[in-house]
Amino acid sequence: MAAVIPRYALYGEGDGIAPGGFAHIETIAERSALHDWEIGAHRHDHFVQVLLVEEGHASVTLDGETTELESPGRVIVPAAAVHGFRFRQGTRGFVLTLSTDFSTRAVGAGDPLLTMLAQGGIAQLSAEAAARALWLAREMLGLQQEWQQQDPLFLALAESLIRTIGRGEGGAGAAVGDDQRLARFRQLVELHYRQHRDLDFYADALGLTRRTLSRLTAARLGCSPMDLIHRRLALEAQRLLRYTNATATQVAAELGFDDPSYFSRFYLRITGRRPGDDRQ
Repeated sequence: MAAVIPRYALYGEGDGIAPGGFAHIETIAERSALHDWEIGAHRHDHFVQVLLVEEGHASVTLDGETTELESPGRVIVPAAAVHGFRFRQGTRGFVLTLSTDFSTRAVGAGDPLLTMLAQGGIAQLSAEAAARALWLAREMLGLQQEWQQQDPLFLALAESLIRTIGRGEGGAGAAVGDDQRLARFRQLVELHYRQHRDLDFYADALGLTRRTLSRLTAARLGCSPMDLIHRRLALEAQRLLRYTNATATQVAAELGFDDPSYFSRFYLRITGRRPGDDRQ
């Protein structure tokens, strides 16, 4: 690759993998004020980030889409999503960083916590939710002054914060068994999408028939299993095209396409655009 998307451990600083159970909170100003209130496009492969805007304005870019967020509001950035922030000077709020194993705090496969951490998103907060979330954030910031790694109280407050800002989302659905199989399917896709595995590979790994897997994704996601795999592959291609100076041919090779022409047709079919349209 001619260039790579910056990978950070914390919000705008450094890289690397932290130990399991990692959690950290800081104010928006603590880092962004040092960078003229702007954090450029980057990603966290092993972390989920939560941004709380208490007062002010944030321009949030998440996988190429830019949203203007007025306070009070929140952003949940899933692991590996390319994102960046531009804040109005003086914006107040908090940034919470959690290792991806935080999802093990979910009480079951149907827990909305899993959806919030995996899919993320941007939303305004009601006055009540904002007041509760900001109180929790301040308590966590105070606890962090006497930092102990994997502090159970800190992690419990973090869970309460995420559930507070996501209340009313996720929710009802099909049986827990379906949720478990879909979650496992998504994990397998994340691990193997670059290898262009066929549908039999995923069905066998899940202990399902191809037909059952297809029915499951159609009922719950409104698409076929291969649609989901291809969307994930196209999303990674889009990230590389938009946020690196790699050519379409380099991106094709990086993602396991032997034929750059086939990659271009694939990208056009999935995104409706040609690779050149999404280059820097």
